[in-house]
Parts: sequence; structure tokens; C-alpha cells
Amino acid sequence: MTTPAGSASARFKARLAGVFYSITFLAGGFALFDRSGLGIAAGVIAGLSYVAVTLILYVIFKPVSRSLSLLAALVSLVGCGIEPVSLVVKLPGQPNDLSLVFFGLYCLLIGYLIFRSTFLPRVVGGLMVFAGLGWLIFLSPSLARDLFPYVLAPGIIGEGSLTLWLLLFGVDAQKWTELANAR
Repeated sequence: MTTPAGSASARFKARLAGVFYSITFLAGGFALFDRSGLGIAAGVIAGLSYVAVTLILYVIFKPVSRSLSLLAALVSLVGCGIEPVSLVVKLPGQPNDLSLVFFGLYCLLIGYLIFRSTFLPRVVGGLMVFAGLGWLIFLSPSLARDLFPYVLAPGIIGEGSLTLWLLLFGVDAQKWTELANAR
């Protein structure tokens, strides 16, 4: 049996994740090109918004797999924690954008969870896997540098498609509720 309140709540949470994802894109894009104090503030806003996205998506994907959703959230939160530290501390032999590697793993996990879910389109899951593979290019700083700015395209396409889907449609609330009740 489905509950209308649970369905509405799942759709609201999905759209809220879309709002925070949008803030992440806008503030992060601004921070990428502005290195002033305003750019730093935008970077902080982008990071906090990504934490919000991570926590909301954890709740949304718990009915698919609690353990994988938790793993994805932990990987993302580690990436969010590494980002500000990497601006101050440069570890020898480590890529400058180590946080992007964690976000790549996060996107792969979220893509897989979308694939296994019944409440989001599989094509969005495939695009998130594409995004994850794109972020993993940052494992090779020289390759990422050579491919810049094109290396950003998979992430923009994959995470952008998820953002738009969440904003416009949320999740199929009935299927989300059925899956949540079955677990």
C-alpha cells in the first residue's frame, strides 16, 4: 500500500536535492573563475550545497540499498572534506584535484543506485556513470591538465542531467514508496 504523504515527501526531497545541486553548479562555476574573496565564498557555498545534496540523496536511495547509499554518502563527504584541505595543503605525488576523484567514485555509485532503482530513469544513471568516469580522469593530473576544460564535460552532462531531472520531475513517488515499503 502506498502512502500519499510518503510519495509527496520523496518528490519534495528529490526536488530539494535538485535545488541544492543547482546552487552547487552556479556557485562552483563562479568559484572556478573568480579567485577573489567572493569566489572563495562561492566555493564554500558550493561545498555546503554538495553536502546537502549528498545527505538528501542518501535518504532517497536508502530504499534501493542502504549500504551502497551510505557508502556513496561517505565517499562524497570525504571528497567535500578534502576539497578545502587541498587548497591549503599540497601532498607530494597526489593529484591537485583529489576531491574530484572522490566525486567520481560518488557519481559511479549514484549512477549504479539509479540503475537499480525503479523511480528514476536508467539513462540518468548511465549519464552519472559517464560523469564518474570523467572525474576519475583526475587520477592523472597531466592527462586532466591536457584535456582541460573538456574534461569537465562528462561531469556537467551527467550531474547536470540528474540536477535537471530532480528539479523538473523529482522521483516517481509511487515507485519510490513501493520500494521503501518493500524494504
